[in-house]
Amino acid sequence: MNIINHLSIIDTANTIDYSNGEIKGESLINATKYLKELPNIFEDQQSFENTDPNKIIYEVQAFLPVKEGLEGGLFFGKTIIYPGKIGDEYFMTKGHFHEKPDRGEFYWGIQGEGILLLMDKNRNTWAEKMYPGSLHYINGHIAHRTINIGESILSFGACWPSDAGHNYQEIMDNGFSARLKEIKGKPQLIPVR
Repeated sequence: MNIINHLSIIDTANTIDYSNGEIKGESLINATKYLKELPNIFEDQQSFENTDPNKIIYEVQAFLPVKEGLEGGLFFGKTIIYPGKIGDEYFMTKGHFHEKPDRGEFYWGIQGEGILLLMDKNRNTWAEKMYPGSLHYINGHIAHRTINIGESILSFGACWPSDAGHNYQEIMDNGFSARLKEIKGKPQLIPVR
């Protein structure tokens, strides 16, 4: 914990580049997700197996100024999803519910073109378009996944409570009730049967 002198004026240890969302400074984590780390996300298993398992699908950068699990704290991050497809599905994140379902989250578009896939506990699924300047409030009870539907990187920012947690397992076990696929050159939500 930094000791701050009374009445002092100090520089922040962290900055953000508004043009691309890059965060610089202290208490940062950087994570890269490779295709091999995303089993059972894409429907077309043959295309999955025929694609380089070391292909980078997305990268996450997060500023964690407080301990994970601390009530009242906030985390801040940026994700980049690269363009590409496995079969007729676009590159996407794993998707998750929050472990504490009463904790919401904000996303905002920085670069590129994407889709924010949303699903409630009753497995109703819908989506919001993501683009530079788009702002998305995600209710804590809603599962969410981001998908790059463009020809360039999709970059978006996020802010969430430090005690929200991530429940990836429910999505790994049951998936979303719809998949976003490219049909005749356009993204479409297709119900899962």
